[in-house]
Amino acid sequence: MDKVRLSGRGGVVNLRKATLYNDYFRRELWTGEHLQITVMAIPVGGEVGKEIHLDLDQLLVVEQGSAAVFMGSEASDLEYVGDAEMGDGILVPAGTYHNVYNDGRIPLKVFSVYAPPKHPIGTLQRTKADADAQENAEE
Repeated sequence: MDKVRLSGRGGVVNLRKATLYNDYFRRELWTGEHLQITVMAIPVGGEVGKEIHLDLDQLLVVEQGSAAVFMGSEASDLEYVGDAEMGDGILVPAGTYHNVYNDGRIPLKVFSVYAPPKHPIGTLQRTKADADAQENAEE
């Protein structure tokens, strides 16, 4: 996995393999000036967690597993948007609250594209608890 991390440089990476080989909740794979790619592994019954990105658009692509997707304009009122499975993209416009739940029987593996970048270069969050703690420390 470390061999495919290309931060700061262009190149070619097999996003499917990088995503499937990742076992961490979130790992930064590549960061450029205007976009960033992370890979995620969400355990069975787990979730990304309700969040909003005011100033960036996000694309999540499912490479393994299945998910229930929720979005809305208010944190207290997320509507069910639909199910996502391998090959599906989840499009999240800036300013939209969203959450993705792993409703399947295997880990949900996704890669996420943020434009502009969201996470610090080198981000490695082994679990959702690690991600929550890091984001709380940054506030």
